[in-house]
Order: sequence, then structure tokens, then C-alpha cells
Amino acid sequence: MQFIDTHCHIHDSEFLKKYDESQDELVNSAAEHGVTELICVGTDVKSSREAVVFADTRSNVFASVAVHPHEAKEMTHEDCNTAVAALNSLLIDNPCIVAIGECGLDYYYHESQEVRNRQEYLFRLHIELALQYQLPLIFHIREAFDDFFRIVDEYEGVTGVVHSFSASPEELQGVISRGLFVGLNGIMTFSKQKSQLEAAKNVPLEKLVLETDAPFLTPVPFRGKICKPEHIVQTAQFLRELRGESLEELADSTTANAKKLFGI
Repeated sequence: MQFIDTHCHIHDSEFLKKYDESQDELVNSAAEHGVTELICVGTDVKSSREAVVFADTRSNVFASVAVHPHEAKEMTHEDCNTAVAALNSLLIDNPCIVAIGECGLDYYYHESQEVRNRQEYLFRLHIELALQYQLPLIFHIREAFDDFFRIVDEYEGVTGVVHSFSASPEELQGVISRGLFVGLNGIMTFSKQKSQLEAAKNVPLEKLVLETDAPFLTPVPFRGKICKPEHIVQTAQFLRELRGESLEELADSTTANAKKLFGI
């Protein structure tokens, strides 16, 4: 069986401090567990550069570049423009970059309308960059689906995945109706919210991809430890029980979906 971790951060120099293993040890251990390809996802210009450097020398690792919506809190519009211009420079002659992300809207920690407006401005810059390069987006959306749908509907040709989906069946329907993919991770293994599990159960198999968000969101039974790309197998095993599909079917379908979405 083959799995693809469509969202991890093991390239990031800040997060690497959490691990006892080296980056190559993490990649090799993932492969030993059947996780044969990884997408390393940037959260600011620095980590995006690190993702590109990390992926460029490894044939089974790919990069995604972006500025996370949390960063908008301290950014002006000029700062946003400068950051996205830096991302644009990374996209030139770097075939290891397969997506723009993670970008989007996160209202959970940000009640200020001013900050939310800056998040929207930054998000639109990412969408326009993705359309320019004909790349899918990796969306980070938290408690902001109404605005997310409003914004996405203003553009034609947007493709991508809603990363770390943990919302309701109603929001799932909005995602699926727009032709987007859904990324599920270790949250599902410890969630107590019935609506989240019901949504995860009802993601169409042809729209499902798997991820870890390593080093975060470690699945059961490894709670309390640092999440690794190899832990995607535990999430798949949980989803097998939740959804009623075989592990082989989940592996085959989610791998095929990731290859289709990201062109890898």
C-alpha cells in the first residue's frame, strides 16, 4: 500500500527542533511505513524557501509556498504585497512546487474586523498567484467558511484542498459542491464532535486526501508524542473503521487523488 502525506512541516527549521530524528530519517521512516511521497507546506516566506530547498534535493518530496493567515495580524497591505512577490520569485524555475498554501482565513483567534480584512486581502493575492501559475491551493479555513465560499466564488478555475477539515456536514457540502478536495488528519482519531466525524464519514472517496500536519495533530495511539509523516497510517486505519472501506481502498484512492490534484 502507498500513502501520500499531502501536508506536513518537517522541512521547517523552527518545527524541526521538536524532533529527535533528522529530516532524512523522518522521510526514510515514512517510506518504510508506506508513506512514499510528502508535500512540505510553507507558512511564511522563510518556511516556504526552506520547503523548496528541502524538496529540491529529494525526488519524493514536493513543496507548497504561502503565508499563513495568522501572519496577516501584523502585516500591512504593503507587507502582503512584498511577501507574495517573494513567493512569486520562488515559483520561477522550481518544478518541485506543486501548490500554493497554506493560505486562507482563520477567525478563531482573530475577532478584529481589521485583521480579518487583511486576511482576505492576503488570501486573494494567493488565489491570484495560484491562478497565474495554474496551481492548486491548500486552504486553511477555520470558523470562516461563509467568507471563504464568498471569496472563492468570485474566481474561476480555483482548485485545491481544504486542509485539516474538521467542520460540519453542511460546510462539507459547500466544499464538495465547489469541486474541492478534503484533507483529513489525526484530528479525526481523537475528535469527540459527532458533526466532525459525520462529515469525515461522508467525504466522497474521490475527493479525499490524507495528511498529518506533522509535527502537529498526532493521531491516537501516539497522542503526547510528536507527529510524523508515518503516522498517516494510523489516521487511515481509523477512517477505515469509520467509513467502512478497506485500508487498501483508502490507500489507493487517496494516493490517486493526491497525484491528480497536485500533478505528482
